[in-house]
Amino acid sequence: MAAEEEPERTYTWEGDYERTWEAIREDEKGSLQATVDDIIQRVKRKRLLDKPTNVRLGMMRHLFVVVDMSHCMEDQDLKPNRLACTVKLLEHFIEEYFDQNPISQIGIITTSNMRAEKLTELGGNPKRHIQALEKCNDKACVKEPSVQNALEVAANTLRHMPGHASREVLIILGSLTTCDPSNIHETITAMKEHNIRCSVIGLAAEIRICRKLCNTTNGTYGVILDESHFKDLLMEHTTPPPATANTEPSPIRMGFPQHLLHTEKDKVDKPSMCMCHLDSKGSEGFSSGGYFCPQCNSKYCELPIECKVCGLTLVSAPHLARSFHHLFPLGNFKEIQRNSIDNSDVIFCQACQIHLTDQSVYQCPKCSNLFCLDCELFIHESLHSCPGCASTRPQPSNGTG
Repeated sequence: MAAEEEPERTYTWEGDYERTWEAIREDEKGSLQATVDDIIQRVKRKRLLDKPTNVRLGMMRHLFVVVDMSHCMEDQDLKPNRLACTVKLLEHFIEEYFDQNPISQIGIITTSNMRAEKLTELGGNPKRHIQALEKCNDKACVKEPSVQNALEVAANTLRHMPGHASREVLIILGSLTTCDPSNIHETITAMKEHNIRCSVIGLAAEIRICRKLCNTTNGTYGVILDESHFKDLLMEHTTPPPATANTEPSPIRMGFPQHLLHTEKDKVDKPSMCMCHLDSKGSEGFSSGGYFCPQCNSKYCELPIECKVCGLTLVSAPHLARSFHHLFPLGNFKEIQRNSIDNSDVIFCQACQIHLTDQSVYQCPKCSNLFCLDCELFIHESLHSCPGCASTRPQPSNGTG
């Protein structure tokens, strides 16, 4: 009898789905639409509200993305298969990454056949990385991945990055196994000593060694539910992570090179190889134009980059200006109920001028203008400036002088 009264033991993940019907409430008309709209709004704003505030961020990021290309990436639980879906989402991620982090760099590493290969070096040109990713669709997915080899390849480059820069590795792992040549625990310890933050996105299930890697290096670990959740987990890595205690706060010397078609006006046809592709076997980077370091006059074909000759950080002024919003982020808008506003039937969004019919609207605490949910998300995630405040003229001072 006692055994029959004992509650049935379930898995931990099943707890998220217990009594889910209690979250659904009918309105006075018997409709469920209001509850559904509220759930959608909370999901949309969750990423915005989860952003840390008053935390020092690592704005100059150096990120290696490790892509699993083992035989498990041919599974079709993501359409058309895991690899094709990963490549498609990574292309969007790279564009968003450079939009949010214009003075940062990214590189790509692939792992298959128990080896790891650097697909692209660290660089600030999103087009070059996207073109390299597109070629992955034509490659065969072979045998098992090696997380340890991928970490070693990334660490060989990241450990030489300056102390004020953020060093990160993001692993997209579809396999449930990793075939490593030696003790991976020593590699995890070395990643922590080099202040390299490692995060993992699992396409199958959680793996204990990956959890330890993320916990030891202060990274994040997520396992996808579907393609939409996969995209959300990727987009979380577009925001700069909090800087660790080991990050050195120091002034940074920067150079602002101009793009020149040639170095001397009287010698127009004088092509040369840029420092980015000095070791390249092809003709890429061999031209008469480029960005020339203002300190040592070395040529580069893309920005931002660190000069390989004199070590000067080379950026463009627009890149630096677009990073400003990380230092002084726009404050969260206040969520208020539309019924509490006078003349609530005739209020419009300040940005898109649409008639506000949702129960919740969002108000800027400074200019008190109202916005719809979609505009509020666009302002905080892309614009980083309140259009109401920007269009308001400052009051002239009454003083004379």
